[in-house]
Amino acid sequence: MNNKLIQGLAIAALSVASLVFLVMRNLEVAVLFMTLLFVCTNSFRYRQMKERGMDREAKWMLGMAVIFAVLFVVVLAMVLI
Repeated sequence: MNNKLIQGLAIAALSVASLVFLVMRNLEVAVLFMTLLFVCTNSFRYRQMKERGMDREAKWMLGMAVIFAVLFVVVLAMVLI
């Protein structure tokens, strides 16, 4: 399959999952899916910017992806505890 199609489907699935849990008023899990969504979108943007030669912007997106990955782990720990 096309790589962009898989990325788009992953982003769509995470968006729908976060909305479903938001409507169900399960905010902890909704925030968990939102942070995972931000990790995916920022990492995809990092790859696109790196391919286009936008090194400074790509470095910024990589930093944002790492920050949200750390936040994902923190939220996951809080949900499980």
